Amino acid sequence: MDEKWSRRLPWVFVALFAVSRIPGLLPPDFSAAYAFAFCAGAFFTGAAAWRLPLGAMAVTDVALNVFYYHIAPFGIYLALNYAVYGLLIALGKWFGRRAPFLKLLLGGLLGAALFYLVTNTLAWLQDPAYAKTVAGWIQALTRGRLDVHPTTWQLFRNTILSGGLFTALFAGAAKLAAAESPAEKEAAGRETAEEEAPVEAKA
Repeated sequence: MDEKWSRRLPWVFVALFAVSRIPGLLPPDFSAAYAFAFCAGAFFTGAAAWRLPLGAMAVTDVALNVFYYHIAPFGIYLALNYAVYGLLIALGKWFGRRAPFLKLLLGGLLGAALFYLVTNTLAWLQDPAYAKTVAGWIQALTRGRLDVHPTTWQLFRNTILSGGLFTALFAGAAKLAAAESPAEKEAAGRETAEEEAPVEAKA
């Protein structure tokens, strides 16, 4: 992408993520975080792929805990969440920015599903309300705690929907920015020429 967008687009992602964390703005677990982590890995380069999403999450988590929930600024549960977000960033890097839009969308959905699976498995392991059996694990992934509403399955629906929506938004914006970049067009042209060249010419 061109120099202007390479500077601005990451901060657009950060701003959208921060706005999405305003309490009450979106339904429970309907979050831009899964897509933000995945697309940061796919489109950001170097340390920014890790620092921007994890830093934005840390700042907003501390602010929410201190000024809204009135609890300790940081807890071990946040460190575990960030470890899972790190997996989503790594997943995005594995897909890469040159992946087709549809493949990136599927990657974002996969990342959201992985977040749901891992975090609810951790909840099952840590929460004494769940029996440490296969049935207890399935309860953690579906019904959740009997004294909590909405159910885990309903939260999973929100996780998947938001993962798909925000991945489409972030990846679409990045792809459009790249399409306008002469450098990206030149690189794509070189790749196409190499793919179409005769086998003997490559030898």
